[in-house]
Amino acid sequence: MSTTTNPGAIDAVDAGATSLLRFATAGSVDDGKSTLVGRLLHDSKSVLADQLEAVERASLGRGQEAPDLALLTDGLRAEREQGITIDVAYRYFATPRRRFILADTPGHVQYTRNMVTGASTAELAVVLVDARNGVVEQTRRHAAVAALLRVPHVVLAVNKMDLVDYAEPVFAAIAEEFTTYAASLGVPEITAIPISALAGDNVVTPSAHMDWYGGPTVLEHLETVPVVADPSDDPARFPVQYVIRPQTAEHPDYRGYAGQIASGVLRVGDAVTVLPSGRTSTIEAIDALGQAVDTAWAPQSVTLRLTDDLDISRGDLIAPTATAPAVSQDIEATICHVADRPLKVGDRVLLKHTTRTVKAIVKDIPSRLTLDDLSQHPAPGELVANDIGRVVVRTAQPLPLDAYADSRRTGSFLLIDPADGTTLTAGMAGHAFAQAAAEATRADGSDDEGWDF
Repeated sequence: MSTTTNPGAIDAVDAGATSLLRFATAGSVDDGKSTLVGRLLHDSKSVLADQLEAVERASLGRGQEAPDLALLTDGLRAEREQGITIDVAYRYFATPRRRFILADTPGHVQYTRNMVTGASTAELAVVLVDARNGVVEQTRRHAAVAALLRVPHVVLAVNKMDLVDYAEPVFAAIAEEFTTYAASLGVPEITAIPISALAGDNVVTPSAHMDWYGGPTVLEHLETVPVVADPSDDPARFPVQYVIRPQTAEHPDYRGYAGQIASGVLRVGDAVTVLPSGRTSTIEAIDALGQAVDTAWAPQSVTLRLTDDLDISRGDLIAPTATAPAVSQDIEATICHVADRPLKVGDRVLLKHTTRTVKAIVKDIPSRLTLDDLSQHPAPGELVANDIGRVVVRTAQPLPLDAYADSRRTGSFLLIDPADGTTLTAGMAGHAFAQAAAEATRADGSDDEGWDF
């Protein structure tokens, strides 16, 4: 049996050269987000020649002497205005130091839910601010969403510094206001960078107009921000996607459980628990890319084989016995409602958690968050599109959820309309209520087509 490389022994230089950073951009309308994205792609030489020629022709047609780099992204926005629904535009580019997936999110207030989509998997969020306007309501809203989604790194890009004469006091005041606000929300790391996306100042190359600024450019920060974490720091979670039983003459007794490790490290010999059943076993073997290995870690896709012949199917979760999550049918969570259809108390929904989908009922909506001042509006009765609030959901079957603060993968879920499959809500689990307490306090109800649990 071969032994894989220890995940904690990754060389820092090699990791930085080959690592992938997922980041999202956000900003109010006319803060220059499209220009920033265009400048970033153009100056990092990530734009194909024919794309640049098309932008130059379109810019000349508008009477502009220089290419309008915002046109590199404006095409998708024009499509949306024509009635084509595009939630988030993704851009893929690379530099010699790192690969990037950029989620370009809309800036309108009514598309706040789209930032949730873009930032849900992001390790960094770039929040733009117009230097002339400073921190506005939408800036605070974007900071709140980044905090709720536990985005580890936030960059404040103070744009259009050329329109305020590159004044350091203007930048310093905006940076202090935003940093104070974001820190109060629990954002762990905030980096403020003064830029002019139109002129290219501090986007890819340092600015000659702001010698008072000694920090990194936007691209330099994106290339160097740490994203390679030691997977052994997190408890291991393995949602089962598929049960493999070839039942061939060569492998008559083979039974493996395939899936992607959501977090942590799994090793041969680990004592594990299968949830929600609670049955225990030991990892007998790990197969990765057709090879037997001793160790595997997130986000590798592997097949586990256990020493015991257990009843395991898609949707089950395999976790180390010592750190297995609690299992409950009652879930309290923070959610962002993304559908046009309101979410109301009593709604019957489907809840999708990792690879498992179960029936559920919305038992309560205790509050709705007012993002302007972070106050809680109690008992709103319903949540509409872009609302963020607290909900209590009861599921037909017990689920092993972690708190979202502990695991973004296994602490998140979706609520889905059972009638047409539309995604209604993105949820972030707070904590699962104790089952006994939930049973004692929940309202009794008669069976209604299998939806009263």
